[in-house]
Amino acid sequence: MTIAALEALSFGLARIVEAAEAAGHRLALLTGDRAIYQHELAQLPPGALDIVDVDTHDPDASRAALRALPDLAGLINSTDGWSVPAADLAAELGLPGPDPAAVRRLRDKLAVRRLLAEHGLGPEGAMPVGPSTTAEEIVAGVGLPAVLKDSAGTSSKNVWLARDRAELGAALERARGAALTGRLFAERYLAGPLYSAETLGFEGETRLLGVFSRQTSPLPRVREEGAAFPVALPQEESETVRRWVGDVLAAAGHPTGFAHVEFVWTAKGPELVEINRRIGGALVGEALCRALEVNVYHALVDTTLGRRPALLDGPQPAGDASALVLIYPDRTGTLVGWSGLDALAAFPGEPEWYPTAAPGDRVVHLDDQRGCTGILLTRGATAELAMHRALSAAGTIRAVVED
Repeated sequence: MTIAALEALSFGLARIVEAAEAAGHRLALLTGDRAIYQHELAQLPPGALDIVDVDTHDPDASRAALRALPDLAGLINSTDGWSVPAADLAAELGLPGPDPAAVRRLRDKLAVRRLLAEHGLGPEGAMPVGPSTTAEEIVAGVGLPAVLKDSAGTSSKNVWLARDRAELGAALERARGAALTGRLFAERYLAGPLYSAETLGFEGETRLLGVFSRQTSPLPRVREEGAAFPVALPQEESETVRRWVGDVLAAAGHPTGFAHVEFVWTAKGPELVEINRRIGGALVGEALCRALEVNVYHALVDTTLGRRPALLDGPQPAGDASALVLIYPDRTGTLVGWSGLDALAAFPGEPEWYPTAAPGDRVVHLDDQRGCTGILLTRGATAELAMHRALSAAGTIRAVVED
């Protein structure tokens, strides 16, 4: 039988193939751009999966491609941009899957903010920003500093921080000229370190797999620079996150599947940044596999097929901790390559290089993750040690671009 994926995250495809095979299924990837998966496909033997080249932005083309697959048993829904069409198609084809209405709600950050506020799980005050909304109205509604963002944005795209009225006016001008995926809204800036809770659920039963630290760039940029897992939280704080994230996911209507819940630990405790109904991006899935010493994508296949995943019951993290550092160029231009990669073997932590761009690619954006050219991953006994090693090794790598 066949399990299909309507696109996928850039990394993790090889592990999904392994998990599908273990479940007695063959994976079929529907994609409009094979280049996204160049690293993962290079790890797989020829013919390890079926690749269907199709315009995945065209629902009719995707529907036809899925109907043509033999014995289709499930449709993996693991990306933000395709989560709504994947939910719609699964329901239409009679496959297990999430409620499309719930998926639509989770793709709207403003709707989620308001829903959580109704349940006492978040601050009130997030507000839509229309063509005539003024800076004064935003200051009155959410205060300063404020954040403007795309309600359906990903990878820190279309996020603008405004620390004063002058920056707010400039942010409004830039935001109104941007091509948004959803709608523009404003919310108050959350002061504190950024984390993400990685969870797995099935029919309302939720397990906190662990917490990632998230290192971000100095303001006013909002791009992510690194992450480490698993964070060694004190027992009381770990229990606070477990209860809080369970309540948040229940209120938001996400009872089954992985979730990547980003939050800021403010002076008042955890407050939501966003909910992604998937394994975290970049190498979050790989870090989970290494810490738990299992292929966590078996659980992705299980939930895709509508069955309870064994990962809900264990194991606990006992393997290596991991740290990730994203490598950005210092200017826009055409990527030529990287210097310093040949020196990585001299560093502790078994540094591994995962390119996210290829020589010849144009680097246009530097303020969000679209500018990332590769990710360095290192190991350690703790997340702190792994991050120290990652930062040390990453300091030797330079993305080389030319005009």
